[in-house]
Amino acid sequence: MKASWRVLKAVGAMTLPLVVGVDGSETALWATDWAVDEAALHTLPLRIVHASLWERYEGPISLESEEVPSERALAQHIIGRAAERARQRNPDVKITVDIVPDAAATALLREARHATAVVTGCRGRGLIKGALLGSVSRSLATHAASPVVVVRGTPHNRQRANGRIVVGVGDATTSTEAIRFSFREAQARRCTLQAVRAWRRSARKPSQHPLFAGGAAHQQEDQATALLDDVLRAAENEHSDVLVHRITAEGPAHHVLLTYSATADLLVVGAPRHQGPLALPLGRVALAALQHADCPVAVVPTVRPPEAVPTTANSAHAADH
Repeated sequence: MKASWRVLKAVGAMTLPLVVGVDGSETALWATDWAVDEAALHTLPLRIVHASLWERYEGPISLESEEVPSERALAQHIIGRAAERARQRNPDVKITVDIVPDAAATALLREARHATAVVTGCRGRGLIKGALLGSVSRSLATHAASPVVVVRGTPHNRQRANGRIVVGVGDATTSTEAIRFSFREAQARRCTLQAVRAWRRSARKPSQHPLFAGGAAHQQEDQATALLDDVLRAAENEHSDVLVHRITAEGPAHHVLLTYSATADLLVVGAPRHQGPLALPLGRVALAALQHADCPVAVVPTVRPPEAVPTTANSAHAADH
């Protein structure tokens, strides 16, 4: 019975919808296009959600009233436009729509509990239109229970024209789920996966001879290579048909990944989630990717037990991965 329950749970997880949040902005339409293609790729239903507080402020409409409040009309226009765009892009994808009477971040965080992933644009219709990252996208990336895809980058990258996915590899505790996600994506798309591990050269002491300093650098690069081998082994065994390129590069992790994002269709990074009452901040790598990457970014959560949360002394190092 226990084994059967596991099978049913796995089947149920596969049929969870892909959710895309729309707000009428141009980036939300990019997100809709990306989500339609993703839903078709994985044979998933697509749920299009628009969050609007009009009903909370104006109250329900009387059945006898023929007048439609302007905010409700706007919400219906936004959701209708997105749904029509999705149907035109791929009529075979099963699409449902919903206008949720709540704040956007709250509504989409709730949706994430029962979603394969949540997709958003990089910026919304807010007052600060020049912001690098919208507040809703940042909140989702920091707190969502499911993977979050923020659709950004050039039209070339958003249209999956490069045939390449990049996954940033930190350590085993923060990268496992991101690696699994990236392998599934690479297999479904039949594209190459680049697994990237950044390493840093230790600061050389004044008395240290340059030859010894070079030896230490080689050692750090070897350690980065060994870590890649260790964390990729299980996923490679499960997805033996995925072509994987291991890349070790010297430099800050966020700089290295941004460089590789220029020729990628998707950049995947991990984000720790704390099981206890405290929320971990979004790490430097994930935040930089969401603000500056040249392609869509998937932030994949990894749940960490309370004892695994970094202390003040080492939190700065953890944030860089």
